[in-house]
Amino acid sequence: MKTLNAPSHMGAQRLFILIAGLWVGGLLTVGYLVAPAIFSTMTDRQAAGMVAGSIFRLEACLSVIVCIGLIILANLLVKRGLDQFRIIRWLLLAMLFCSVTAAFVFIPWMNSLRDQALAQGMPVMLSPSATIFGRLHGASSILFLLQSIFGIFLVWRLSKNQYQHQQQHQ
Repeated sequence: MKTLNAPSHMGAQRLFILIAGLWVGGLLTVGYLVAPAIFSTMTDRQAAGMVAGSIFRLEACLSVIVCIGLIILANLLVKRGLDQFRIIRWLLLAMLFCSVTAAFVFIPWMNSLRDQALAQGMPVMLSPSATIFGRLHGASSILFLLQSIFGIFLVWRLSKNQYQHQQQHQ
């Protein structure tokens, strides 16, 4: 088994860590800073929900793309003997599941319910679909929390490996 500090792969590893760190940082920023700021700033909760929903849709689609790219890079690193990326692939797969579910199930379904309510001239939370919308919102929030936890663990694992590499070269 080769160690993470294989010099021929340092560029790919650094790129992997940079992309993963920026991606997870952006994910956390959107979910735990931007969305709450939107709701605390805007007085119209329906409009705030539409803005936040739009941002979450973009974040989910970007996450699908970044996650697939990182899985491909992790596979390449594992094939080159860097077994530390085996667990990373499982974390990325879990995060991909969260992103795909959000982007292609929860967000479109919630947008459809919101659009139907607006077509009837009412906000979604006052429509007959309010209960299902609330449940979908709760489920998507739990999914985002899981994705955040996986992301934090991903960056933690990557920084652990990087820290060990630095200790070996001091």
